[in-house]
Amino acid sequence: MDANQQTRSNPFGMDADCENCPALCTTRERVVHGYGDVGADFLFVGETPGEGADRTGVPFTGDERGERLQDILGRLGLNDSLPSADDPELKNAFVTYLARCRHPERPPTDEEVGTCEPYLNAEIRMINPEILVPVGERALAEIATEYTTTPADEFELPDAHATTIRGRGFEIVPMADPKTLTDDQKAAFLDHFEGLMGRDYRQTKGRRGR
Repeated sequence: MDANQQTRSNPFGMDADCENCPALCTTRERVVHGYGDVGADFLFVGETPGEGADRTGVPFTGDERGERLQDILGRLGLNDSLPSADDPELKNAFVTYLARCRHPERPPTDEEVGTCEPYLNAEIRMINPEILVPVGERALAEIATEYTTTPADEFELPDAHATTIRGRGFEIVPMADPKTLTDDQKAAFLDHFEGLMGRDYRQTKGRRGR
């Protein structure tokens, strides 16, 4: 699987017509794969597309939750677009989901998340980020299970919000749901993340496809 940095949308060419979860095929508008910079140091993982992402095909866009995350990325210098953009100009950031299809009435089942896991695993493996940012409780549980040696139930939001967890091969910085972030939580995340960004990240990292 090769990266195509000529496009930010689904740069790894993953199956845009996936039918592995029959119950979601009739409820989704489209499959929403990852989006952004394939050489990113920072990879943000949400639970599942919302109404906006299902419409735009781009994670964390088109609705309040998406705009609030894009605003945070902009304040961190990782997004050169307005928070309302349907095709944000992300740099050094990649956004994706555990599950790639939306059901308007329920979250994804464990089976559906498991079915999509190879997509997420491939994105993480290809990008090889420095920091994984699980966005929300479900993403934190899944990322902690896969990439730490600590039982996932020891990490809970909001306590883990804006902290650094040492993982297997990555640092993990959980974020509470952007839609419900208080001003204090937003400020805490920005302050913590800016401190991490001040470090000298992989100056020798090869920027694939640039």
